[in-house]
Amino acid sequence: MRDSKTANDLRGLEPAAIALKLAAMRAPDAVDALDTLDHPTAVAVLEAMPFEFAVHMFDEAGLDHPHEIIALLPEGLAEAILGDISADRRVDIFRKLSEGDRQRLAKGLTEDVEKSLAQLLTYPRSTAGGMMTTEFLTLPPDMRVEDALRHIKEVAREKETIYSIYIVDPATQRLIQPISLRDLIMAEPQAPVGSIVPRREPLTVSPLADRIEVSALISKYDLLALPVIESSGRLIGIVTVDDVIDAMVDETTEDVQRFGGMESLDAPYMEISFPKMMKKRAGWLAVLFLGEMLTASAMQHYEGELEKAVVLTLFIPLIMSSGGNSGSQATSLIIRALALGEIKLRDWWRIALRELPSGLVLGSMLGSIGFVRITIWQQLGLHDYGEHWILVALTVACSLIGIVTFGSLSGSMLPFVLKRLGFDPATASAPFVATLVDVTGLIIYFSIAYAILQGTLL
Repeated sequence: MRDSKTANDLRGLEPAAIALKLAAMRAPDAVDALDTLDHPTAVAVLEAMPFEFAVHMFDEAGLDHPHEIIALLPEGLAEAILGDISADRRVDIFRKLSEGDRQRLAKGLTEDVEKSLAQLLTYPRSTAGGMMTTEFLTLPPDMRVEDALRHIKEVAREKETIYSIYIVDPATQRLIQPISLRDLIMAEPQAPVGSIVPRREPLTVSPLADRIEVSALISKYDLLALPVIESSGRLIGIVTVDDVIDAMVDETTEDVQRFGGMESLDAPYMEISFPKMMKKRAGWLAVLFLGEMLTASAMQHYEGELEKAVVLTLFIPLIMSSGGNSGSQATSLIIRALALGEIKLRDWWRIALRELPSGLVLGSMLGSIGFVRITIWQQLGLHDYGEHWILVALTVACSLIGIVTFGSLSGSMLPFVLKRLGFDPATASAPFVATLVDVTGLIIYFSIAYAILQGTLL
């Protein structure tokens, strides 16, 4: 646990003693304990630790600031660890290193490791190529099962996973068929590996496939790993299920931040500098503020009506919040459904036909509650809405129906519009939808009020 108790247990111990304690733990728990130490102490502990366990520490996704620690290690140890950890973890660390540290540490890497690193760094982090590892197991189709099992035992330590194995053409490295370790164990020892599973079109992705597409395939087909192939069919890497889990945590974090009406942070909250935090938040806040200024403009347009029927101002917050809430609900549902692949861009009209009656029903429910509330308050003498209170109650009820319906419809369509324009649908944040519905909600409210109250209050 990364808490004060762990820190207290390690306080005052020599690095060698801490290293012994950590080496007796499971790697994830040892990583949490290491994260309670300052960087110089952590470096000393890693130097005193058995090399294999130090490698395990850097292979764990939970290690905070691995790039900062690796940069402080003696060059020989740092280069050895970087050469031994999994390819995807190596590239994650290199992405965060300064240019000077990259060049310094890359010099001690083997040619194969350097080539793999250079290849992975060419792909954006949010793509299959940016998530994949190049350490996977391949077999030629004519190799006998018993020879394949012997080969797996020899190379297992160097591979990301041995549970998913890939039969490839030895000359071109084109993917022929994936097989599992279980398939090999259960097969006849003398059988060629290419004959032990039915031949079918393998599930693959291109290196530029988005991580959401990758996660959807792994989830749908219960895969432990998904092969990444070039257009020629050559197998260049695999994305494992643990990489997808880490990627989805990042994706969810970004979506939550966008839902709050700001740019996604590219580092943990406590690591973002004050100026960068302001830059991330100020842009969207300014856009939303300008949007809300349209609300003020709309109210100025109906200033005369407000002077004649001041009672209408009492319900403006109620009307605006109800529309914004219904729009935010619809937006959240559609963004989630798009992310999970439950709906496609072409389904927009089906969603519209579904949200239209939903908005009418929800609006009618809220409108009825609003009408009853005004009636009760008037009859019990809790507030006097004037001699035309029934018309005021009817105005509020009808406005709620119209605004909630509009909110549901616009909130559900906005993610489709953004996706069609090439933007992330998550950009349709709750504050953005609420701002849009606020402006149109006022227009709907005062238009209905004018139609119902004309000749009485207006």
